[in-house]
Amino acid sequence: MRTINETLEDFAIRYPLERISAPEKLLFIDIETTGFTAKNSSLYLIGSAYFASGRWHIRQWFADSYDDEQTLLADFFSFAADYTHLIHFNGNNFDLPYLLQKCEMFKLPYNFDNFEGIDLYKRISPYKFFLHTPNCKQKTLEELLGIDREDLCSGGDLIGLYHAYVKRQDDETLRLLLLHNSDDMKGMLQLLPLLAFYDLFNGPLTAKKVQSNAFVDYHGHDRTELLMKLELPAALPFTVSNLSNGCYFSGEDREGILKVPVYEEEMKYFYSNYKDYYYLPAEDAALHKSVASFVDKTHRVQATAATCYTRKYATYLPQWDIFQEPFFKRDYKSRELFFELTDEMKKDRAFFSRYAQYLLGKMAKTY
Repeated sequence: MRTINETLEDFAIRYPLERISAPEKLLFIDIETTGFTAKNSSLYLIGSAYFASGRWHIRQWFADSYDDEQTLLADFFSFAADYTHLIHFNGNNFDLPYLLQKCEMFKLPYNFDNFEGIDLYKRISPYKFFLHTPNCKQKTLEELLGIDREDLCSGGDLIGLYHAYVKRQDDETLRLLLLHNSDDMKGMLQLLPLLAFYDLFNGPLTAKKVQSNAFVDYHGHDRTELLMKLELPAALPFTVSNLSNGCYFSGEDREGILKVPVYEEEMKYFYSNYKDYYYLPAEDAALHKSVASFVDKTHRVQATAATCYTRKYATYLPQWDIFQEPFFKRDYKSRELFFELTDEMKKDRAFFSRYAQYLLGKMAKTY
């Protein structure tokens, strides 16, 4: 087994890592194996990236032979003991279970119980449609950020290369094996700015300015929208914009604009306990039986779920589900939900911050 160390000169991370922990406590890992199952394959490389003495470093543990696995595991876990956070790309599905299975096979007393884990793939992938990317493979995300790789090998290529290296022990094959893992580690560090999108949808956001904006739509109709200027938790790595359910978001760096349609019209509030109500056709409204019993029987009927409502003309904002109660609908079968924009809400900046956070969370997953 051999250990390879590399210092990354002038390598800056454009993401506030302090949002996770002190950089010196973060350990990034990526492994290379000859197969997907620990029992039927070999672990030949563990790569790590860490921050020390003001610079980023890469350390790789490489197995020169198939018999080096136990030594490789022991050295890695000894080194990792000084860290509190383990960061990886889809490691929850492969790297970590694989390493634990190897430890169990060799009866080694190592685990990840003392680490807080962060899977970059799982943090980013829920928002792939919002990011306008076909998938969230590491190389796809690297291309999204314009990251260039020196390595040109695929994971499948490496398996044959490693078996060939064990036989020949030549320097060029070793270089290619190490390069692929090194580029994976560097790519992982360079993908960190994408965590700004995780922060965007998980907040908190701050509504710095909220105002009503009147405009004429494409069809020449007068419309009103709520315009919120937002302070974002972290700087976005690129400008992004999305339209969903009539709401529009545009974000650049630490600033975002969220436009939400405002509806000034009559809507209905439906009572759930309709059996306790009568419906008054002449008034087109429901009235509780404790009061409606005094109404002439010819002017009332038993309310149904679809007729048990009161009508109210007001200003409304949309909601995907129950963000704010009471909620209103245009009709009983309508799937669109709304809540009344009250005078009290208009003065509450914290309310709009929460509402913006709610809307963005829905927009991210509504496609």
